[in-house]
Amino acid sequence: MAVSANRLELLQIADAVAREKVIDKQIVLDAMADAIAKAARSRYGAETDIHAEINPKTGELRLSRHLLVVDDAAMENDSREIPLSEARKRNPAAQEGDAISETLPPFDFGRIAAQSAKQVIVQKVRDAERDRQYQEYKDRIGEVVNGVVKRVEYGNVIVDLGRGEAIVRRDELIPRETFRPGDRVRAYLFDVRRETRGPQIFLSRTHPQFMAKLFTQEVPEIYDGIVSVQAVARDPGSRAKIAVTSRDSSIDPVGACVGMRGSRVQAVVGELQGEKIDIIPWSPDQATFIVNALQPAEVVKVVLDEEADRIEVVVPDDQLSLAIGRRGQNVRLASQLTGWDIDILTEAEESERRQKEFQERTELFMNALDVDEVVAQLLASEGFRSVDEIAYVDASEVASIEGFDEDTANEIQSRAQEYLARIEAEHEARRVELGVEDDLKDIDGLTTAMLVALGENDIKSVEDLAGCATDDLTGWTEGRGPEATRYAGALDGFEISRADAEGMIMAARVKAGWIEAPVETEEVETEGSAEEAETEAQPS
Repeated sequence: MAVSANRLELLQIADAVAREKVIDKQIVLDAMADAIAKAARSRYGAETDIHAEINPKTGELRLSRHLLVVDDAAMENDSREIPLSEARKRNPAAQEGDAISETLPPFDFGRIAAQSAKQVIVQKVRDAERDRQYQEYKDRIGEVVNGVVKRVEYGNVIVDLGRGEAIVRRDELIPRETFRPGDRVRAYLFDVRRETRGPQIFLSRTHPQFMAKLFTQEVPEIYDGIVSVQAVARDPGSRAKIAVTSRDSSIDPVGACVGMRGSRVQAVVGELQGEKIDIIPWSPDQATFIVNALQPAEVVKVVLDEEADRIEVVVPDDQLSLAIGRRGQNVRLASQLTGWDIDILTEAEESERRQKEFQERTELFMNALDVDEVVAQLLASEGFRSVDEIAYVDASEVASIEGFDEDTANEIQSRAQEYLARIEAEHEARRVELGVEDDLKDIDGLTTAMLVALGENDIKSVEDLAGCATDDLTGWTEGRGPEATRYAGALDGFEISRADAEGMIMAARVKAGWIEAPVETEEVETEGSAEEAETEAQPS
């Protein structure tokens, strides 16, 4: 190969490679120039600073050597340097530190140099191709792509996308589906990573959004934005639930997704290997949405516990197995769809539990207030759940109970307050016994009973509380559904929220001097309008 090779041939080769690899022609020309410069260094010396340039229009090759201008006295016989006196013979304006370019004559490559140049070109082109693939596919995350199965390796399917290669890992395939080389495959592109061996494009056929995108392709109303998919939950290859809503009241979102005689939903089911799909109408009201999500089971009552992010659903006795589903599938998918942990109870179980709670409250009131069973039952049936509620509620509410009068109400409240004072004294004695420091009393929200609970969990000082995490106080749950495991916190039985627990811990850290207290600022009255003058300064 000679540097004086046909200029047109160089451009033709660069153009052909650029088209084949779908990369910029200039990248190929730069790779050729780098390869020629490397081959030239093998002739003139590896330390020589040689540059090669190829004119992208004419194909003309220019080979040059760059020399650094140095002071004559500092010259060290380096082939990359030229003395200032010599440089000024070539360029009178040359200064120390400048670079002098010296054109080199054409030469013939040897076999080894040509092979090395070829490797440089191949590597540069491959790097450019990989970068092009990454830039192209990273912006397509979230799309459904089509490809042809290239090969199957250890259960993983390698897919040729035409301008890139992707992988569908074994755990991202629908159970029991198989692919052979040459099969066409459609999948959801969920991740693209830049790695040394090239961009890794990951596809999935089990991702919930794969089903949502399939509906977008099959249902024009979703594509046009009239109907929107709010949530998706899948048990790949078995069953799925999808929640949809419509912006146009005249269009039924469920009917739009089902299609004429089920044609639209059947197209999606066919792509998902027969996966059964429940199309659910979405509702902004969480209780209504949860009732819809548990279809086809009927729901009698819904009780939401927003602090615990849990919900209790009461169903008829004969609907329990339908609500739970095979191996808990229906309630699990409904939980994933709504984002709530769902507990299923039958009417009989709920009635039994209510009776048990009623009996427990009745016994509590009998023992705490020293009243007979009838009076205790009347208080429990009126909705009082604790002695605290009876002690501090307005006396008229207690007096309004049938059979009670004002004197009876006052006597019951007096007994309730005496009981609470006695319990408080017992808790205080227990706190002292446990060695819980008095400083903890200054933390807002902590009662004496809570201090006892903290002491029993070896949290006895402000520093101990400051070093706690929120889970140490409120507890935490691992797993979901029937397999979930609950770990109790120090204040687990006191119905405090995570925000309350965080506030207590932060207050302890301020009191312990670990952090500074937040600065409270006040709005200052300024001269202005009458409205501004009348507005009192409020703490921000």
